[in-house]
Amino acid sequence: MTEDLRIRIHGPANLPVLIYLPGLHGDWTLIGGFRRAVRGRVRFVEVTYPRTLTWMLDDYAAGIEAALRSQGIEHGWLLGESFGSQIVWPLLSRKGFEVDGVILAGGFVRHPTPGMARTAARVTAGVPFSLVRCILGPYAKIMRLRYRRSPEVLQNVEEFIARRTDLDLQAAAHRLHLLSKSNPIGVAQEAGPPVYALTGLWDPIVPWYWVRRWLRSHCPNLREYKIIWRADHQVLATAPEAAANVIVGWIAATVRGRQGQTHPSVCSRNL
Repeated sequence: MTEDLRIRIHGPANLPVLIYLPGLHGDWTLIGGFRRAVRGRVRFVEVTYPRTLTWMLDDYAAGIEAALRSQGIEHGWLLGESFGSQIVWPLLSRKGFEVDGVILAGGFVRHPTPGMARTAARVTAGVPFSLVRCILGPYAKIMRLRYRRSPEVLQNVEEFIARRTDLDLQAAAHRLHLLSKSNPIGVAQEAGPPVYALTGLWDPIVPWYWVRRWLRSHCPNLREYKIIWRADHQVLATAPEAAANVIVGWIAATVRGRQGQTHPSVCSRNL
């Protein structure tokens, strides 16, 4: 392991806490546009995972609990992006951190195609890093096109590329392996806090129509599932303003509801 789990915090303590659990890439290099969009509206906590080849999902949860506790953060909203959604469920089941609400961003309970996740884990583990190094240059150009509406992400493209090392690749393969075996259905079915979800319309990685159908049928605390039509799987990075407005609205509505006001009706309009 080359680094510890790290967090950084943006915003004053009097705002609702929103904790970002990143996807497979494992860091905060793609979240700059969303960070700007929620500035002054929530206390935004960003997590970077260690490049570990041994941690289980419960270890990730324990590490995040400890990091939050060290900063005096005892409760907040969990924002699980893709792989990060698989850390949400052990955080709920451990009950060591008070979860105000759950938001899945391109996330899920059990992956709708775990066999594909297993295959992706094997392929990722077997790819020579020399080949990855050759791909990173063209991929940086694709990133600049993909995130052209998010200057904050563009500023971090070089950092994103620099963090892609051989160990980082193996850590991603390990996370895919954990994802393929994860099956937290029981936790999701019994989830106490409100659950919300959003994704982009163009998402072949985690097909939202299967995820939404399962959540609507089996997750009693699902409040709303939002699809943002101009975004893809990484909805927080490809549609940061729209995603921020939706998420902040959900948090505010839940806070009002807990204060005894009427919760707004749930709708499924696309943005």
